[in-house]
Order: sequence, then C-alpha cells, then structure tokens
Amino acid sequence: MSTPTTALPVPQVRAARNAVFAVFALNGIAFATWASRLPTTRDELGLSQAQLGLLLLCIAVGSVAALPTAGPLAARIGTTKLVRLATAIGLGGVAWAAFAATALHSVPLTVVGMVLMGVGIGAWDVGMNLEGALVEQHLGRAIMPAFHAGFSGGTVLSAGIGALMAWGGVPVWAHAAAVAAVSVVALWWASGRFLPEGGHAADAHDAGVAAATGGGTAAGPAETAAPARLSALGAWREPRTLLIGVLVLSAAFTEGTANDWLAIALVDGYGASAAVGAVGFAVFLSAMTAARLGGQWALDRWGRVPVLRATTALGAVGALLVVFGTWLPLALVGAVLWGAGAALGFPVGISAAADDPRRAAVRVSVVTTIGYTAFLAGPPLLGFLGEHVGALRALLVVALVAVPSLLVSKVAQPRAGSAGEKDDAAVRSA
Repeated sequence: MSTPTTALPVPQVRAARNAVFAVFALNGIAFATWASRLPTTRDELGLSQAQLGLLLLCIAVGSVAALPTAGPLAARIGTTKLVRLATAIGLGGVAWAAFAATALHSVPLTVVGMVLMGVGIGAWDVGMNLEGALVEQHLGRAIMPAFHAGFSGGTVLSAGIGALMAWGGVPVWAHAAAVAAVSVVALWWASGRFLPEGGHAADAHDAGVAAATGGGTAAGPAETAAPARLSALGAWREPRTLLIGVLVLSAAFTEGTANDWLAIALVDGYGASAAVGAVGFAVFLSAMTAARLGGQWALDRWGRVPVLRATTALGAVGALLVVFGTWLPLALVGAVLWGAGAALGFPVGISAAADDPRRAAVRVSVVTTIGYTAFLAGPPLLGFLGEHVGALRALLVVALVAVPSLLVSKVAQPRAGSAGEKDDAAVRSA
C-alpha cells in the first residue's frame, strides 16, 4: 500500500476516518429507505411486477450515467464538494420519488425522482470511496472493509426503520422526507471533516475511480496510477478479467435481486404484511453485514476460492429456502443464508481484478462495468418473470446464476507475485 507524501496529524486522520464511515452508513440508509418501502410504493402506483421492474431500472440508469463523470468532477472540485453535491441530488431524488409515487401517484414524476436518486447515489459512491482510499493510505492499513460494513449497517438500520414506519402506517413520502432532511445535515457535517483536498493527487483520481465505484479495494488511487498501464481495450481482451467479470456479475445479481424483490416476494408469496416484508429485507441485510465483518478473517484463514465457493453455495441454498420454504420463519432463515452468501462475491472479485496495482484501474473498470450489467438487467428480468410465475418463484433465477459463479471462482486465486499473494490484508475487501 502506498504511503502519502504529506503526513497529517493522527487526530485529523482519525476524524476523517470516522467521517467516511458515517458517509458510507448514510449512503446505506438512503438506499434502504426507498427499498424497504417498495411494496407500499408499488401498491400506491398500481404497478404490475413487470412495470415495477422497469421502474427500478431507472435507478441503475441514473447511477451508470453518473459514474464516468464523477471521478473527473472530484478531481476538479474535490471529494468534499462532490459528496455534498451528490447527496443533495440523491436524497432529493429519494424524497421526490416517494412523494410523486405515494402522494401524487404519478409514474412519470416518480421516474424523474428515481433517476436523480441513481445519479446522486452513484456519484456519492465514487466520492466516498475516493476519500476512503485516501484515508486508508494515510492510516497505512486496510480499512475499506470497515467502511463497507458501515454501508451494510446503514441499510440494516434503515430497513428496520422502514419496517416500523410501515407497521405504523406512516406515509412513504413523510418517511423519505424526514430521512433526507436529517441525512443532508449529517452529511454536510461529516464531509467537512474529510482530509485536506491537497492530499488528493489529481492525476491519481481517474485511476482510482474504477476501484472506488466497484465497492472499494484496499489498493488506493495512488497505487493504481502506476506507470505500467494496460489499455482499456486490452483489458477487455483478457480472459481472466472477463471471467472475474462473470463472477462479479453473478454476485451483483444475487445481492441486487434481494434488494429489489425480497420484501415484495415475502408479501406476495407468503401473504406477509408490508411491515413483515421490510423485516425480511432487514434480516437479509443484517446477515450480509455480519458476513462482511467476518469475511476478512475467513479470507485470511482459507483464501479466496474456498470462501467464494462456500458463500456462493450458501446464497443459492438461501434463495431456494425463500422460494420453497412454504413457512414464513423458514423463508426468513433462507434470507439469512442468502444475505451471508451474497456478502463477499463482489468485493473479492474487485480485489482479484486489482491484484496487479499497475493495471488495477482498467481491469477493475471492466469488471465493474460487467457487474453493473446485473443492476441494469436484474430488475426488469425479475419483473417480467414475476408477471408470469409470481415474484417468489422468479427468485429461482438467483440459484441458477450461482452456477456460473461456482464454475469460474478459481479465477479469483491471487496470481504468483501479485499484491494479492504478497499482502492479503491489502487487497481483500470484506
């Protein structure tokens, strides 16, 4: 791991570390505020499963549109301003989408809010990961797993709040507006404690963006901006990079499907209330958070490939339990297994792509692009399937998608002489 050229006081770096953790957690809170109330939102808009799938696509479209420009923008205005701008757009989008859907009952206006949500949360993700990578460099140790556990913890907290709001009959728009208002204030305060903008090397930002948008590898931006570079076209021709992309695609689909459809499947398939559906979503997120916190230990003890195979199989079994459990408590056990199984695939795939710091930026960019295909294709695919077989049965696709992941998992093995083999702690994200 590279070391910054300018040393900063330890209390300042620790304050920035805490601020980045808070920003990650708030990102999770914003996302889960919307996701936890999806059953109510769908009913308020009177959407079919297929129509909801297309609507959910708007968030992914907004995020993908924002990713290429967020890095250069951070280089020009700094991560503090980027995060503040992005959170204002993203949280404003969450509040507006909720209001348009549940107060105005307008699909077109909801689409506007969801695109803004995607743009803001996508750029927010880039900014917080860039800042997290810089903090990691100043600390001299891998801390990105803790930041991403903070994101997962934020989603758990927010899903729990969503369940309480649904149980209490609180309007979705009021819930979203309150979260947005509190979060904007908290984010403004936290981002003011980021490290000085002079600590960000402008020429390192573009190389770091790909790693930042992929969920954060422990290799920071300065590492990825190495002299020996690989062209983007060349990376798309590498068999190993493409196979890692398949691994990440499967992981992203497994996680994203639960985010979008688990609560709805519990409501439709088990006759659960909207509040219980939100609880099921919270159970999934809690399991994923716990697995990310313990994932570093498991990876250090057994290595990437065995852990990936075990967790991928665990996620598939969990999804099958949700579909065929027939009894709600058993389905919730399935949600636990699914969440634990979905926790490590994406970050470990990104770490594998970044094994060679000199070529990490372009390889991670390719792998991330492939992974984001799942977020684009997943919601409408599940929506159309749900239209014909029901939301619950449509989740069988999760178990099927696990098969290619199991078949290609060996590509995550660190290469001889790579950073992944020399320093596991520096390249393995939880």
